[in-house]
Amino acid sequence: MAEKISEGKILQVLDWAYNKALDGSIPGTDSAYEMAENYLKGEEDLVAKVNSLIRWQNTKSATTGFVSGLGGVITLPVAVPASIATVMYVQIRMITAIAVMGGYDVKDDRVKALVYTCLAGNAAKDILKGTGIVIGSKMSAQLIKSISKETIFAINKMVGFRLLTKFGEKGAINLGKMIPLVGGVIGGTFDGISTNVVGNVARKTFIESSAVYES
Repeated sequence: MAEKISEGKILQVLDWAYNKALDGSIPGTDSAYEMAENYLKGEEDLVAKVNSLIRWQNTKSATTGFVSGLGGVITLPVAVPASIATVMYVQIRMITAIAVMGGYDVKDDRVKALVYTCLAGNAAKDILKGTGIVIGSKMSAQLIKSISKETIFAINKMVGFRLLTKFGEKGAINLGKMIPLVGGVIGGTFDGISTNVVGNVARKTFIESSAVYES
């Protein structure tokens, strides 16, 4: 009998995806740093550049062929459907690239926790508020530096629960049978809309203010 997917397993996949996004070790994909560098080129303002990145990632997430194809070249740390992991990877790499474009140190565990929070989409603010963090627009350097290890743990746990719930609501996880997802079982429309929401939250969190994080 297949194991049940848990918050802990979701977080293991997030850590896996985050590391892969930073080192660019998945064949055929750029690292988050390379992606950020590519989109920082040109004459547009920063918000426009970020919006361009989000639009392209929406297209990728809505393309089932890309998601299932990427799933064929990855080795996951835990038993979760590859198509769920690849959507997480696409979204995490996008958020991390946006954070890099905003001048944040994405190797900082506090920034990493904020990247994970963005995956919760419109629930991100509630998750932060639930851990005592209230944000108006972009996270300030002082606010980030005030995030404790205990707060990071609490944020990650809440994000894991939220993602488990979100995928379950959309029928993306069969918790009882762990049926691998192929083809259109994760609807391309859902992936694209979800990625757009996540991207917009990341832009509001890491870009839309004048403050820049300094390590």
